[in-house]
Amino acid sequence: MYFGVIELQEGFPLTKRLKNMPPVRLIVSSFFAVILLGAVLLTLPIMSRSGNATSMIDALFTATSATCVTGLVPFDSWTHWNGLGQVVILFLIQIGGLGVITFTTGFTLLSRRKLGLRELQLATENTAGNAMDIYHLVKIILTFTLSSELIGAAILALRFVPKFGLHGIWISIFTAVSSYCNAGFDILGFEKPDNSLIGYANDPLVCIPVALLIIVGGLGFIVISNIYFAKLSPLFHKKKPTSLNLHSSIVLRMTLILLVIGTIGFLFFEWDNTLEGKNIFQKILTAFFQSTSARTAGFASVDIASEHDITKLFTVFLMFIGAAPAGTGGGVKVTTFVVLIATVISVMAGKEDTTLHHRRVEKGTVYRSLAIVTVAILVVVCTTGVILSTNAHPISAIDALFEATSAFGTVGLTAGLTPSLSAISKFVLCLTMFIGRVGPISLALAIAIKRAHNKGAVLPEGKIIVG
Repeated sequence: MYFGVIELQEGFPLTKRLKNMPPVRLIVSSFFAVILLGAVLLTLPIMSRSGNATSMIDALFTATSATCVTGLVPFDSWTHWNGLGQVVILFLIQIGGLGVITFTTGFTLLSRRKLGLRELQLATENTAGNAMDIYHLVKIILTFTLSSELIGAAILALRFVPKFGLHGIWISIFTAVSSYCNAGFDILGFEKPDNSLIGYANDPLVCIPVALLIIVGGLGFIVISNIYFAKLSPLFHKKKPTSLNLHSSIVLRMTLILLVIGTIGFLFFEWDNTLEGKNIFQKILTAFFQSTSARTAGFASVDIASEHDITKLFTVFLMFIGAAPAGTGGGVKVTTFVVLIATVISVMAGKEDTTLHHRRVEKGTVYRSLAIVTVAILVVVCTTGVILSTNAHPISAIDALFEATSAFGTVGLTAGLTPSLSAISKFVLCLTMFIGRVGPISLALAIAIKRAHNKGAVLPEGKIIVG
């Protein structure tokens, strides 16, 4: 069989194990394998600017953050990593953003233009797509991703190339890929270490392209595909465009609502604090950028540590919700949040079923949403507890909660805690980032999944009083 573009012999034990492994477990395992490979590479002395080996915990943390497109780092990416190390990080970001199976499936299509049933199952599970459209979906994902990153890099080059010469090309490419993949890594530390994009907070030629790349990457590949087939493709063929499906409509509306709420919130909370000294346009631009970045990307245009606690708590809320399913962002996802809100409203209205836009939401979706949010809260709370209890220096509860939520939501914003955290806290944050990227339910299924027995059995009803 083929796995990605590597041909394996059928008699090889690994092939048989991969063939029999459930798709969700193989996807989770593939992320884990990429992280380990990246960690091993980043420990090598040839990857660091100083020529010294990097400790395993810091290499593992960086590899996890890059593959899980988070952006939390134990040290400034430019200051510590040389060009080769930056290339490895960028490669991990690109694979992590697209998804390992999508990446390898795309190369399989390019190499032999045919997928086996096993690969169709994997690609469908990884992209949350329809197996009948998986060929078109994967091609759209790869084409749209590369096109968006190239266009973004070309626009950013208008600022960085005149300023930094040929090195500006690499900065533009790295920033564009990191933005589209919602990773939040930057290599501008030679100007000022750990400053992210604060130095360009008032520059629309940097902030607007980066924000748009973050938004597009966070919409999800299913939404992009639906927009293409429903709106763009009919225009190319001189046909009448069709309506977007319910999923795409919810994602687009909630993305717009959260962007507006986030922008207004940052303006209100930080007007005379981190936004002080800026004119009205600069304040709106910075607030919009932070609203965009806070939901999943992790670039900072202000000093997060200097924000008011209420702003940090507001940001925690945005980070927890995150972006859309099957995209490059994290969090519990906007659709999960909408389903939960719709369920609460439906229950309060005395309805038996969750309804949304005059449609009934299937109970399995409601149960999955409840499970995702419940597990997510437990993960964030436990991670916050570990951070508070395993570090020698005092840490405020809001900063610990901020760091934990940023890790789970694969956001990457930090109040400055990451470099000073203990090895135990860094390891737990690695686990939290991994859970946030693959999804708490997917990870649980990958660990506990087994063939169902007695699927047709009818269990007696149990009566429990709640509320």
